[in-house]
Amino acid sequence: MSTASGQADLQRLNINRYATKKTMAEGMLDVALLMANTSQLKAVLEQEPGFKYYMTVIVLIAVSLFFQVLAGVFFILMARKDLNVVANQRKLDVMNNIATALVLFTVIVNIFITAFGVQKTGLYHRN
Repeated sequence: MSTASGQADLQRLNINRYATKKTMAEGMLDVALLMANTSQLKAVLEQEPGFKYYMTVIVLIAVSLFFQVLAGVFFILMARKDLNVVANQRKLDVMNNIATALVLFTVIVNIFITAFGVQKTGLYHRN
């Protein structure tokens, strides 16, 4: 591919539109994870405090929800800025890196939530 045709392809690609779509997709995934955490919170609350990992799972879900809300704020802030404005590019890059790190931390926390188990299994009897 020649340099001229490569530059023409780049000019046809609206970088701001691409970045906005990417941010919106990440936001939708964040909403799906938020719904999953809400469901997990309901399940662990139904377990009652007698559940062995009750407080651990509650804290992990709270941390996950906090990270998700914070990442959502960054997604909204990023979507409102124009990537084509040079003055915004550095700020958007930093915000994108922070949002990506928050999503990574959220995934890691959710792995631990899953490991400790919040589903009603019938293994824990009520007193």
